[in-house]
Amino acid sequence: MKVAAIQMRSTPDTSANIAAADGLLRRASAEGADLAVLPEVFPYLGRSAGRTAAAEPLPGGPASQMLGAAARETGMWVTGGIIERDGDRVYNTSPLFDRAGELVAVYRKIHLYDVELPGQPPFRESATFTPGEQVVTYPTEAARIGLSICYDLRFPELYRALMVAGAHVVTVPAQFQFQTGVDHWEVLLRARAVENQCFMVAAGQWGTYGDPEKGRRSYGNSMIVDPWGRMLARADDQGDAVLVADLDMTELRRIREILPALQHRRLGITC
Repeated sequence: MKVAAIQMRSTPDTSANIAAADGLLRRASAEGADLAVLPEVFPYLGRSAGRTAAAEPLPGGPASQMLGAAARETGMWVTGGIIERDGDRVYNTSPLFDRAGELVAVYRKIHLYDVELPGQPPFRESATFTPGEQVVTYPTEAARIGLSICYDLRFPELYRALMVAGAHVVTVPAQFQFQTGVDHWEVLLRARAVENQCFMVAAGQWGTYGDPEKGRRSYGNSMIVDPWGRMLARADDQGDAVLVADLDMTELRRIREILPALQHRRLGITC
């Protein structure tokens, strides 16, 4: 199975972001990807007040329409992070489209980023988003895909639940902050891969965004990691990128056989 982790820098211009994402998906297809992953909130990244205006129904909104069309026209599985509106609620959402362009799974971010980092104004995702409640996986012809989003990385119980549900590959659309990403992003991705013996496909935003005086910056460094914790592909902290790697499911099974840690669990279904 060949996967693509797509790195991009979104702006407050939703139409331009969707067009840029579509072009990057076409690049991933040209490189032979079976599954392509876009970053978190790729249709809009700017002032927090603009998130609600950028929210769209799923399916039917402009970003999800583009994702479905790109999946159908390229024959890839496609996912990424959008801002979803459902009635009076807004979710940070990762939809999955199959090769025919059909919406087959929807994951709503469970863990919302409410954090006060030194030297920066507070982050309050909960001021906009409602947290999701469902652990979501979906089978493809090559592997079962588990869905997660960015800040979820800090909660290993979610990834253990995805593994218990049969996930072989976990997607991580992200808009990870530069300040924490320098020390934590790679460590967390490799840890989730090793402890659950799965592939991690992490697609990040890069560059500054929002109010200049707030000093917000996304970390970039999109990555694809194998079940042994080895880096299969990595982007820089700046610049759009389409990372492509072959995921060897035979190697995944071999790792789970020679080091059967998943069979040695003693503390319950998610531990």
